[in-house]
Amino acid sequence: MTVMKNRARLYNFSDGSGFRGKATSEVFNEIHDRKAWNIETFESASGEGSSLVQTAVLIEELPPVLKKLGVKSLLDLPCGDFHWMQHVPMPGVLYTGADIVASLVENNHSKYAGEHRQFILANLLTDELPAEDLIFCRDCLVHFSFRNIELALQNIRRSEARYLAITHFPEEAENHDIITGGWRPLNFCRAPFHFPYPQILINEKCTERGGAFSDKSLAIWQVEKLPLTSQSPPPPGRNSGR
Repeated sequence: MTVMKNRARLYNFSDGSGFRGKATSEVFNEIHDRKAWNIETFESASGEGSSLVQTAVLIEELPPVLKKLGVKSLLDLPCGDFHWMQHVPMPGVLYTGADIVASLVENNHSKYAGEHRQFILANLLTDELPAEDLIFCRDCLVHFSFRNIELALQNIRRSEARYLAITHFPEEAENHDIITGGWRPLNFCRAPFHFPYPQILINEKCTERGGAFSDKSLAIWQVEKLPLTSQSPPPPGRNSGR
């Protein structure tokens, strides 16, 4: 296994220090309003990782995975601008796209909502989540502090959803805390998470930053098998990070 260190430094403001003291909703609305993730004119408001090139593997491989797991309902949180997910065939699946940015939700609803597709405003940390077959949470927890990750996981457990899909970097040697709004790769099989090996692991064949994140994967676990932490974090408040 390749040991990769300090990859987060390839991104500006990776520690999230510019968002210290801000609530989660403020952080991600500010990122959206500043176009911080598509500053290099990427095709999606969610940044390069949501381009059709970087999601080509998922567009092809997600449909058979959904069928294999018997997924009939899916919560995509955060759904962003629905740029690439609109290209994933989901016959027979009730899709709910959710985001903390109201303008994204409103735009998605006007452009993409239909009989089997809806969009709602939701905060992963604090809002009650529906008991869907799959909660799809790609490129999200990597932007959260450890404290907020645990809040999110607790909320997901309470939802009684069957499966959770998240971004996972299996070659990351050590996880580091940040202030929410920053970014770093996370290996959920290492401390402080200690997840078991994923039930399903899809390598996305990421080519961002010259292939520095070639281990970027979508990992899927059964929610009921996720480990519990021994101590509950404090309720969400201002963004203090580490």
